[in-house]
Amino acid sequence: MQKLVEGIHQFQNGIFSSKQRLFETLVEGQHPLALFITCSDSRIDPSLLTQTEPGELFILRNAGNIVPPYGTINGGEAATIEFAVSNLGVRDIVVCGHSHCGAMRGLLSPESLDDLPAVRNWLSYADATQRIMRENYQHISEATARLTATVEENVLVQLEHLRTHPSVAAALARKALNIHGWVYKFETGQVFAYGPQAGQFVPVEGKGFTAPAATRELPPI
Repeated sequence: MQKLVEGIHQFQNGIFSSKQRLFETLVEGQHPLALFITCSDSRIDPSLLTQTEPGELFILRNAGNIVPPYGTINGGEAATIEFAVSNLGVRDIVVCGHSHCGAMRGLLSPESLDDLPAVRNWLSYADATQRIMRENYQHISEATARLTATVEENVLVQLEHLRTHPSVAAALARKALNIHGWVYKFETGQVFAYGPQAGQFVPVEGKGFTAPAATRELPPI
């Protein structure tokens, strides 16, 4: 806790004073560039990763970067998505998974969740991910590779869930919104974006890189 308190003093005496005008303008309202949906994992800092300033990202975080399908739960995820799209008018939504995800590891090893009933119930919104891995990835047995595939497939599953939200569906239909699937490899700093033409996650590289909008039909389950 002392580190947190010292950090506040450092922020107030150094960072805030150097960007005071920016923080003062935030009183006038927020106009974020994107809604960034990612995991609660402490190893991810969306603003650091994207080098964005306060007011530029609207951030939704939870275990496993889950987006429950619309109407299945009366929770904060649906409200956050609706507010970002309908009220703030974000033009892009990113669902970002990450390497070595504990939630996805739990999905692959359900027995590890026996003493975590709330986590187990929450991960039911990734049941499609679990089934895709079980039925389509039997050829991958190496643990790290299997976890990486799970992280990637879960991002795509959650993107499909995102489409069930009325505000998202309406904005997509009028071409006022793009959705993107990313995976962040925190040990190397690399970010991979799902490219529908390639049908796989490709490295985000160079200033000229254009993040592709993610589209993929999931197999029936």
